[in-house]
Amino acid sequence: MAGPDGKITTATLRARKGGGKGSEETGGEKVAVLTAYDVVFARLADEAGIDIVLVGDSLGMVVQGDRSTLAVTLDDMVYHTRIVARGVRRAHLVADMPFMSYQASVEDGMRAAGRLMKEGHAEAVKLEGGVEIAELVHKLVRAGIPVMGHVGLTPQSVHQLGGFKIETVPQALAADITRSVSALTIGIGAGPDCDGQVMVMHDLLGLEPAWKPRFVRRYAELGKASAAAFAAYAADVKAGKFPGPQESFD
Repeated sequence: MAGPDGKITTATLRARKGGGKGSEETGGEKVAVLTAYDVVFARLADEAGIDIVLVGDSLGMVVQGDRSTLAVTLDDMVYHTRIVARGVRRAHLVADMPFMSYQASVEDGMRAAGRLMKEGHAEAVKLEGGVEIAELVHKLVRAGIPVMGHVGLTPQSVHQLGGFKIETVPQALAADITRSVSALTIGIGAGPDCDGQVMVMHDLLGLEPAWKPRFVRRYAELGKASAAAFAAYAADVKAGKFPGPQESFD
C-alpha cells in the first residue's frame, strides 16, 4: 500500500498497522526497514521494495569503524542522509538524530531535526529514549516533523549501560505493546509480532563475516565474496593477467 505515485508516506505506513495477518481489517502487510548509508545501496534497497530506508547512526561503527555510535556528528548524519536521499524514490526516508544533538535541550533537538529535514532531505527523524524526550517529540510532531522512537537497547547510552548489553524486548512484551499502541512497532530481536522488522544492511549482507548476533539472519555472504574477488583481482594484476585485450583500448 502506497501513495498514488507509489511513494511510502507516513499515511500509508499508519495504514499498515497490524499488518501481516492477511485480512483487510488489519491494514495489510508488515513493514520492512533496512539501513543504508550511500546512494548505491539506498537505490538497491528502494528498488527491492524496502518500505523504510533508515540512515542510522550505526554508520559510526559499520562505515567509520568506531567502537560505538557516539562520535557521529550531526554533520555526518546530514551528509549521509543527503546522499542516501538521492537513491530513494519509493521508500520512506528516516534519519537518526546523533548523540548530543537533542539531549541538552528541546531547542537543540528542534534545530537538529530541522537540518536533517532541510539539508538531508529526510522525511522523518529517529531518536532514542522514553519519557525524557516526550516534550521534544511532541514539539517535533507539532512542527510537522514525523518521529520514529527507539526503546530497548539504546546504543547512545552505551557507557551508562556498561557496554552493549543485550537488553532485549521479549517477544511476549513486544506483542503486548504492538496490540496496545496505535503506532507501528518495528522490532529487532523482539519476535515476529511487531508490525515490522529492521536490520542493519551490513549484517543482512554478511559484510562483516565475524559478526553475527542472534537477531541477525544472513541473506548473503558478501564479505567473503568481496574478499575473494579482491584477492583474485590482486593475483591477476601481479601475474600480468589483468588487463587483457578485452579490457584494453586499441
